[in-house]
Amino acid sequence: MLIEFRTRKLEKCYSTHKCAVKEFGTPVAQRYIQRINIIKAANDLDDLINMQVLRCHALTGNRKGQYAINLTGFSRLIFTMKQNSLSIIRIEEVSKHYDD
Repeated sequence: MLIEFRTRKLEKCYSTHKCAVKEFGTPVAQRYIQRINIIKAANDLDDLINMQVLRCHALTGNRKGQYAINLTGFSRLIFTMKQNSLSIIRIEEVSKHYDD
């Protein structure tokens, strides 16, 4: 799958481990980079959903149309599928799961 990032900061955190650690902390930074590499290797969304360790799932409510993958117990990676393409994912943010 192809990856796009909503912000340059998210892209820099993926390409530079030091930036990711500064932004998210070591455990989340490592998982962030790892999970994006898994997404890149996947053929489609079903591949991600079928990997139980990711706990990939569709979000509801005001986040309808977005998906989440767990990074740690309280952090998750939020992404969307680019319209008209099932092979391009846009990384939206890293958020605390229960901060709403």
